[in-house]
Amino acid sequence: MGQCGCSGDLNIAALASRQKRTLLWVMMINFATFGLMVTGSLLSGSSALLSGTLDNLGDASAYLVSLAVVSASARAKAWAALFKSALIGLAAVAVLGQLLVKGPEPPVPIVGIMAAAALANLIANIACLVLLTPHRGDDVNMASVWECSRNDVFEGVGVLLTAGLVFLTGSTYPDLIVAVILLALFSRSAFTLGRNALSQMRQQPA
Repeated sequence: MGQCGCSGDLNIAALASRQKRTLLWVMMINFATFGLMVTGSLLSGSSALLSGTLDNLGDASAYLVSLAVVSASARAKAWAALFKSALIGLAAVAVLGQLLVKGPEPPVPIVGIMAAAALANLIANIACLVLLTPHRGDDVNMASVWECSRNDVFEGVGVLLTAGLVFLTGSTYPDLIVAVILLALFSRSAFTLGRNALSQMRQQPA
């Protein structure tokens, strides 16, 4: 019985079950946070907060894809990771477009709304990262969602600090600067995930 492979199959099934449960939680958290951030970004007029809003929507969609391929082949997981890299890239493009539309002298964001939304977003992002960290090394699929979640924490800290700087300076420039930094972070993550996914796909049979 010890050589029939049953124990290995049970372990794989148990791991997949834990991954699905974790992904379901972080997906629900991100969809809920997306609604909060949309409201906060529209009411406050913050570019940095908008970048977090788009990132939450992209992450929620990415977690949904990850959930669908938990029990799939390594090649399918690599395709999912490639799709997630594209979502992050689209978020970067959207932030860039929003910055260009606002121009060099946008109005100063409303700090109170911005700070409240940013704090709630950071708490949600930290919760997601804590949930995903035990699965970071499971496979390329879980590694990619962990990277998305880590970026969310950086983004959450950045937006919260931005709200403080806008309050202290009375200027919109901290908001613009952090939005550009997040744009660079999203672009780097999209490239890294895409490169890793393509490498994984080349190692797998068609």
